Amino acid sequence: MKLHIKNGRLIDPANNIDRVADLFVVDGKVAAIGDAPAGFTADETIDATNLVVAPGLVDLSARLREPGYEYKATLESEMRAAVQGGVTSLVCPPDTDPVLDEPGLVEMLKHRARNLDLAHVHPLGALTMGLKGEALTEMAELTEAGCIGFAQAEVPILDTNVLLRALQYAKTFGYTVWLRPQDAHIGRGGVAHSGPLASRLGLSGVPVMAETIALHTIFELVRSTGARVHLCRISSSAGLELIRAAKKEGLPVSCDVGVHHLHMTDADIGFFDSNARLTPPLRSGRDRDAITAGLLDGTIDAVCSDHTPVDDDEKLLPFAEASPGATGLELLLSLTLKWAQEQRGQDALPRALALITSSAARTAGLDAGSLGVGAQADIVVFDPDARWKVEGAALASQGKHTPFLGYELSGQVQATIVGGRIAYQR
Repeated sequence: MKLHIKNGRLIDPANNIDRVADLFVVDGKVAAIGDAPAGFTADETIDATNLVVAPGLVDLSARLREPGYEYKATLESEMRAAVQGGVTSLVCPPDTDPVLDEPGLVEMLKHRARNLDLAHVHPLGALTMGLKGEALTEMAELTEAGCIGFAQAEVPILDTNVLLRALQYAKTFGYTVWLRPQDAHIGRGGVAHSGPLASRLGLSGVPVMAETIALHTIFELVRSTGARVHLCRISSSAGLELIRAAKKEGLPVSCDVGVHHLHMTDADIGFFDSNARLTPPLRSGRDRDAITAGLLDGTIDAVCSDHTPVDDDEKLLPFAEASPGATGLELLLSLTLKWAQEQRGQDALPRALALITSSAARTAGLDAGSLGVGAQADIVVFDPDARWKVEGAALASQGKHTPFLGYELSGQVQATIVGGRIAYQR
């Protein structure tokens, strides 16, 4: 298929492009920017006047709920949500049922995703069998099956010796281990950020030191092994200070934050709003400000949606009993644009887009997030000024719960192109 996207504002942070230019796609690849290649005749033309044309979004954490949790969401519903939100590549954690700890399960998931022919799915394999933190998985076999890294999802490893062996194994073969820093004991059972608000509401707290103690341990193990570790969904100012120091030291670490934590604080729990029950919990205003500072100075490598669809039966409960999580695939672009608007400045939009395209792809080791000539044609075309209201009916995801319900956001996807094919058009 030959595709011509004309008159759009082309923003490609990977190649420092920000100008009005035509984009030409041939056989699933970017063929030319500006002038059409010789003999080019378009099969389809998209008029992108007053629209932004950017690389398809790369989401570093999206739970698709298959296999095992189809009552919460299906692969088909969440892949449709992805392309409706402009996401063309997504990384899914291994905490399905059964856990992604065997090559056959990974191959089945990849096969199902390929048959749907929507976004690219990149699974993380389980670091330990059944995520039990005891026996290591066959990482080499899982990598052959299509895993891009290894994780424990939300299950901390109790035995530090097991984590040490896992990092030694990963270093030997050049694998990346994805860890969410969370001490296994401090804050266990907590549902909100430890602070005055949680005390007032009578909610059990998760202190910041649950994150920082885990980070200290991880950094000691990285110093010992040299393994590459990606730190998932950092939530605190103190945690970011430790990561900033580790990067300055030259440790091979990267990190991301969840998009909800760019905007919200524990105050947004309000009167026990279970939609704001997230993992890690929403923290203080100081922590939120530190996240912005970390994004601006490069300490934070990427922003992810932390898409975790939850059904009504598990969400419409008292705050402490509700399942944590929120839908995010379709909000990732709009919430990142909202953050960019708050930063102002001429380069705010390209810098924000880098966090969910080129920088996210580089962090995950994916060949994505770029519109250079010859690159895979994964593209999002969106109207940065179009307003839309966050309502259940507007979301393709089976998960309808988000703390942003009722908000009016700007940034509406007009078309999503995956591998040169139009996967979604408004």
